[in-house]
Amino acid sequence: MKIGLYPGSFDPITLGHLDIIVRASGLVDTLIIGVLKNNAKKPLFTAEERVEFIERIIKNRPELSHVKVEAFGGLLVDYAKQKQASIIVRGLRAVTDFEYELQIAQTNHKLDPTIDTMFFTTSVEYSYLSSSVVREIASFGGDIRQFVPEEIIQSVYDKYNVIRSV
Repeated sequence: MKIGLYPGSFDPITLGHLDIIVRASGLVDTLIIGVLKNNAKKPLFTAEERVEFIERIIKNRPELSHVKVEAFGGLLVDYAKQKQASIIVRGLRAVTDFEYELQIAQTNHKLDPTIDTMFFTTSVEYSYLSSSVVREIASFGGDIRQFVPEEIIQSVYDKYNVIRSV
């Protein structure tokens, strides 16, 4: 059984993340979305909220029934080993992402040679998109419908106490 792990902050999850989830899930028997609990970052949403958002999104998509969502902390390779994942999935939006992601992938492979990293280039329509862009737009009450799955739009606005018809 091939298990893949797609780690990230997902603060909040975007349509770009969802695109990679759909594409990566087609290549493994189980895809685990690992929501990072990173004490160095101050996320907008708690790890529990981010897990719940992703679960809400995948719940009504039968093609994602083999996708699981969990929060985790610590070293990624340790978590991957615990989950028996042999593939780490990462997304690349631009060339600038590659240098950083390659360094992390090589370090992870050095720590555990049984784990490989698979890079997915972002679909063109999401190449500019990031969670920080979504947070910025939402904080000013801008329209985020074209950036995040509809299941979480109101939750993002609620976090900023923005009143907007969805």
